Amino acid sequence: MRVGELAARTGVSVRALRYYEEQDLLSAERSPSGQRHYPESAVDRVQLIQQLYAAGLSSRTIAELLPCVIDGRATPALLKRLATEREHVDQRITDLLQARDRLDSVITAATGNMLTGMSCRREAGVHVQR
Repeated sequence: MRVGELAARTGVSVRALRYYEEQDLLSAERSPSGQRHYPESAVDRVQLIQQLYAAGLSSRTIAELLPCVIDGRATPALLKRLATEREHVDQRITDLLQARDRLDSVITAATGNMLTGMSCRREAGVHVQR
């Protein structure tokens, strides 16, 4: 498939796909006219790259880990690196859950204040009547 089709199927911009190639995260065959052609497996690979970026991994880290994640080729050092990255992902999940819980508390308090006529605005640390 050509780069535009891969972009459409994955929701990733053509520019991002070119960046993935520059970072050795993705490769394409070139036609005699220079057009990129990707195998069907590129769709899954791009989706995986997006997931790893969303988890906070850098392009360098993704490039180092992809052989293990895609092909199952792993050295003890690479497995250790995967475990470390997983711990970082777990910590980010914990942090996000705490942030969500905090937002839920604020929403609950604000909703209760609206029902009682209190404002969420604080002056000198005290709720102000509307």
